[in-house]
Amino acid sequence: MTASLPGFDSPAVGLDQPFEMLQACHDRVRRSLALLDRLLAYLADHPHDARSRSAARDVLRYFDLAAPLHHQDEERHVFPALEYAADAALVAAVARLRADHAQMESLWAGLRPLLQGWAGEAAVAVPDEPARQLAAAFSGLYAQHLEVEETRVFPAARAGIGEEELRSMSQDMAKRRKPAAER
Repeated sequence: MTASLPGFDSPAVGLDQPFEMLQACHDRVRRSLALLDRLLAYLADHPHDARSRSAARDVLRYFDLAAPLHHQDEERHVFPALEYAADAALVAAVARLRADHAQMESLWAGLRPLLQGWAGEAAVAVPDEPARQLAAAFSGLYAQHLEVEETRVFPAARAGIGEEELRSMSQDMAKRRKPAAER
């Protein structure tokens, strides 16, 4: 097992392309979830070591830092563009995605302490069945969520957002990612 993932260092998309950035975030979510799955499998068959600690830290870093910013991007810029759409199925999809964000946060609150333990130096227990089920629920929810966003919500939002709104979205995304001292 390696803590890095193939393709993780692929060319970055800039914040001046907000929908492309959101898609790139989805790619990183998938990679982080795959790393979580590999970590669980690794810990079931190997002793806790530097590689498992590194993988746990990588998963923690993504879901503690990047995922919340990504969810804020969607909540601030994508979902509002569709909340009052004439398409009732689209409005329902946005409501579901908002609920997913809350459920993801709750599932992460359960997974996070496990990963913190695996990221530390102390010996850790092999992931038990509840830990595997929690990780599977987290990954499964994300998979469904990303599919709805990519196939339905992002295309509809992008089609309805003008260039000025797109610039504003890009500026807001960039500002929230700057260190507090630079804002």
